[in-house]
Amino acid sequence: MNHQTSQIPKLLVVSGPSGVGKGTLLRRVFAESGLPLTMSVSVTTRKPRPGEIDGVHYQFLSTEEFETKRNAGEFLECFEVFGKGTWYGTLRHTVEKGLAAGNWVVLEIDVKGAKAVKEQFPEAVLLFIEPKNVEVLKERLLGRGTETEEAMQRRLATALEELKHAQEFEHRIINDDLDVAVKQFISCILTP
Repeated sequence: MNHQTSQIPKLLVVSGPSGVGKGTLLRRVFAESGLPLTMSVSVTTRKPRPGEIDGVHYQFLSTEEFETKRNAGEFLECFEVFGKGTWYGTLRHTVEKGLAAGNWVVLEIDVKGAKAVKEQFPEAVLLFIEPKNVEVLKERLLGRGTETEEAMQRRLATALEELKHAQEFEHRIINDDLDVAVKQFISCILTP
């Protein structure tokens, strides 16, 4: 699919609960849309997981480095996650640089982050990816097999809380059939 567009660059904010398949959906959208999409790499203070590459999956910073950037106002949005001293955020200059280059910048962030971005960039397009139902989400999270029981319960509680905010997003996409979800996503972002 190749879409020609003369529209100004867009800021696309994608949210949804953990385990809903945002990453898989975005990889397909990037491959199939034909649009000048660029992914904004989030910053985190957590340690890299096996196979994660600094600057590709996340930009990994020490708590001190993160705090320095936060105090300097360099983040478009940033939040401590799960109250465990782990921070995630989006650097403002990364987004502005991508937009200035004519790209459509995609942020994959949580609901709180999406709201913070929308306050600063009212023209941002918010997309919420949701599961067919909560049972499907539970199965996906369990199927990962990468979480402790405590972490799994935390993720599930957070997911249920995030689902309550789905109606606050301009676009909602149910990621049940990936082919359908990809088409819906592309259609949503091409809507003027």
